[in-house]
Amino acid sequence: MNCRFGVVGRLFAAMAVGAVIGSFAPGCVIRVLNSFGGTFGQFIRFFVPFIIVGLVTPAIAETGKGAGKLLLATMGTAYASTLFAGGFAFWVSDLLFPRILDTSLAKLADVNSFPAYFVLEMPPLMDVTTALAMSFVFGLAMVALDTPYLKNTFNEVREAVSLTIRNAFMPLLPLYILSVMADLAASGKLANVGGGCLKIMVVAFAVTTSILAVQYVLSGLVAGRNPFRLMWNMFPAYLTGWGCCSSAATLPVTLRQTRRNGVSDKITDLVIPLCANVHLAGSMANMVVYTAGFIVLGGGVLSLGQYMEFMFLLSVIAVASPGIPGGVVLASATIAESALGFSPERYALVIATYMTLDGMGTACNLTGDGAIAVVMDRFFGNGRKAGK
Repeated sequence: MNCRFGVVGRLFAAMAVGAVIGSFAPGCVIRVLNSFGGTFGQFIRFFVPFIIVGLVTPAIAETGKGAGKLLLATMGTAYASTLFAGGFAFWVSDLLFPRILDTSLAKLADVNSFPAYFVLEMPPLMDVTTALAMSFVFGLAMVALDTPYLKNTFNEVREAVSLTIRNAFMPLLPLYILSVMADLAASGKLANVGGGCLKIMVVAFAVTTSILAVQYVLSGLVAGRNPFRLMWNMFPAYLTGWGCCSSAATLPVTLRQTRRNGVSDKITDLVIPLCANVHLAGSMANMVVYTAGFIVLGGGVLSLGQYMEFMFLLSVIAVASPGIPGGVVLASATIAESALGFSPERYALVIATYMTLDGMGTACNLTGDGAIAVVMDRFFGNGRKAGK
């Protein structure tokens, strides 16, 4: 399995080096770094529509094949769980963050303290809504027409997008984070931001753990099973997800542990791979917590209306993220800007925080898949007891 401890290590190193550079380097160095950071932020905004079209379109086409009762029930349950996770995360964030975070850092990282020498403007070819509409049109058309030409075309687009993320975004992301940290350190904001980040991470862990508890209590009640035993059986998959940061890489472990929960092979083989793509409760919860935390940290006020739009768009876009390093947080950049009012500089802090604990969302996603499989087995499978 491809466990990406190296990515996390590079991000931590970038944060540390950025803090040192910002504390001791002259202003001209910070301005050079801000020139790169501003240009890279523009590239993210430019590329997000391609991520949506290139990854969401084939995902819609693939999940739309052979839609039967089991598939529709699984997808409906997965989306309901994902949206519940987002709503729960918003409620906890709105309850806790104004009380535990320092809200005096108004306009946090919205304007660089050391202006960039230059920033290359890269206006996106389309906005997020247009990209999503285009993805649905072509994705549903591929399901209806079953045209190999369109399928091959969008599969190649998906490969091109994935290649760009792996070979351009991920290698340059640590330098982008370094530039943001250097500017924060040079402007004297880093100490307050660092303390706030730690609190946000703790809340995110508590939220994802609570979501798993709710999922397994409900699945245990529906299936007449002990929820604690069900959760314990999935614990190896949870730990593997933390280490590998990829639902796809953890899939063999998730399948094995789901079978150990007594779920029939027929249900396991369909529900677990499908949920790996459409059930992203952990990613949704983390994105809501992280964005809400930095809004409050910057002196802002959380709005349920804005977050409803954000969560709806994210629940659709997130289906493209499994197997793509940082796919959720990168694809959400434009959504956070349009729905929540994030600047590229502030959103860079969200990227850094999310990527540092990327495995937490993945672990919650795939462990929750096991809970859905138990419910589906109750209605569509054998409903076997564990251990048989």
